[in-house]
Amino acid sequence: MSLAVGPGPSSSNMDSNTEKKTPHEGEEEEDNDESSLHLGPQRTLKEQLEKDKDDESLRKWKEQLLGGVDINNIGETLEPEVKFQSVAIVSPDRADIVLEIPADGKPQGLWFTLKEGSHYSLKFTFQVSNNIVSGLRYTNTVWKTGVKVYGTKEMIGTFSPQLEPYTHEMPEETAPSGFLARGTYTAKTKFLDDDNKCYLEINYTFDIKKDWASAE
Repeated sequence: MSLAVGPGPSSSNMDSNTEKKTPHEGEEEEDNDESSLHLGPQRTLKEQLEKDKDDESLRKWKEQLLGGVDINNIGETLEPEVKFQSVAIVSPDRADIVLEIPADGKPQGLWFTLKEGSHYSLKFTFQVSNNIVSGLRYTNTVWKTGVKVYGTKEMIGTFSPQLEPYTHEMPEETAPSGFLARGTYTAKTKFLDDDNKCYLEINYTFDIKKDWASAE
């Protein structure tokens, strides 16, 4: 049960790995990845290209990663910028549910409803600018009646800046079903990079009911 917000062309993701856990009651959410590898000071794209311009193999690898990026326009900024443009629930049972992402990451009221037992996946679109974002991943934690019932982490990949947005779709999931599964849940989703910089945090509530909400 991946109840998360959770890249346009398809994402050119360089590394993908999913870890899902069902934690015990009282277990704290873990966002920090202490195993992150730090390879030295971050450089702008221009500095990275200039640094290895005499190494043909490295230069070709970086050109392949960067694609058609205009370095003269965006290569002077150190920090990458990742903007999430849309989130959608995709299900073969119905039309896509496109969810609005508030600027403060806190949707007011109920954000969406899932039909119990339905097959669905989460699709989000985001744009990367200024610099390469390394090791973009998401974490998601779900609570019901104050008890943590689900947690998941997924590595999405490393992305170069480009004008076209990336679109990433999560693996298909099946919503839980039955009397005990129905009800209201709260959740927190984060998108972070290798340095644990958070680009988006969404705190929201959702329902699992017998059917999709008629207004969606």
